[in-house]
Amino acid sequence: MSKDPRPLPENVEETQQLLETENYVSGEELATSIFLALKLKRPLFLEGDAGVGKTEIAKVLANALGRDLVRLQCYEGLDVATAVYDWNYLAQMTEIRLAEATGKTDRAVLDQTLYSERFLIRRPILEALSFDGLPPVFLIDELDRTDEAFEAYLLEVLSDFQVTIPEIGRIKAPAPPIVIITTNRTREIHDALKRRCLYHWVDYPGEMQELEILRRKLPGCSDRLSAQIVAFVQKLRQMELFKNPGIAETIDWTNALMALDQETLDPQTVSKTLGALLKYQDDVARMQGPDGAAALAEVTESDALV
Repeated sequence: MSKDPRPLPENVEETQQLLETENYVSGEELATSIFLALKLKRPLFLEGDAGVGKTEIAKVLANALGRDLVRLQCYEGLDVATAVYDWNYLAQMTEIRLAEATGKTDRAVLDQTLYSERFLIRRPILEALSFDGLPPVFLIDELDRTDEAFEAYLLEVLSDFQVTIPEIGRIKAPAPPIVIITTNRTREIHDALKRRCLYHWVDYPGEMQELEILRRKLPGCSDRLSAQIVAFVQKLRQMELFKNPGIAETIDWTNALMALDQETLDPQTVSKTLGALLKYQDDVARMQGPDGAAALAEVTESDALV
């Protein structure tokens, strides 16, 4: 562990303070959901658009609590061998050849040796359930990318926090890990799994919250430039773009503007740096046109009146 373990927060206020130690700015509703998930030892199901900071919550909790972070990155076709466990087949073949060379070929003994924990490869789910010391933070990231069969398997795992390996038997967690599940809502997750969890919708931050995030993450950015950036990004999110910029994109764009020694936003610089903020050409082209110019003019004019 990178830090000394810290006790779990005892109330919502302490939860917010815990997040702030890692410069994560949260509202009271999110802090309440996190506190209840920790207190009740229930998985926390975080839903929201990509880029709103869902994955970061698990990372922040692991750092703030001094716990290990175990991450299962979901994708289409994810299976048990990748998510739960596998066998070290190369090492097993070597063991078989050594047994043949030394004449130790008793089938029962060899099978017991080959399918022991010595040759077991622990994937994220098994790693999250078999730990020494304090339970880790177990991040199941972008669950909506998997298929329903894997979702059903995960439901079974989260019910009892145990898995069964045919060759070894049942492995049960000594205590429930801190489970954070994220989804970008590209498909609906079955209600049966959601009922196992506490639910929270993570929205884009408001203007003041996003400004505070920038101040914490990039203290070297001037107040005026930060205010203009946040105001511009907030306007873009109201325009129904193909993909709204997330918090990470706001930070990336701010970094880019700081690298160019910008003190304020101007049309030429905004047009040339939109690739740090927007990730689809249609959105970039639109913001390089009249819509983007109008949004920027509104931001800079209101800033001049302050």
